Amino acid sequence: MSAFDDEIEIRGLEVFPLIGVPAEERAEPQRLLIDLRLTPRRSFAAMTDEITATVDYFALSQRVVDLAAARPRQLIETLAEEIATFVLREFALRRVDVTVRKFILPNTEYVAVHCRRERAG
Repeated sequence: MSAFDDEIEIRGLEVFPLIGVPAEERAEPQRLLIDLRLTPRRSFAAMTDEITATVDYFALSQRVVDLAAARPRQLIETLAEEIATFVLREFALRRVDVTVRKFILPNTEYVAVHCRRERAG
């Protein structure tokens, strides 16, 4: 366990992937919302007010939008896993929490999946 728990949060990032189990559902892009909770490798205090010391969350959000649109998928679970793996690989993070919300079930606000991934070591 680290001595700090500083986090950056991106909430409600809109993406429009082709996603769903039946092919008809994947025929048109669907609006999903993605929440990301990012734990950087360095504490905020160690960043010394330098942009290069933190996570470029604008670039990260754009890359997630591109990843979501890159190919059709059946499951939001798959998309959540792909986002978590990509973000840990490409950005200076210790941990990422990903939530993907889909607005598909009748009589519900949304369906969501959550995953947390941590960098080994």
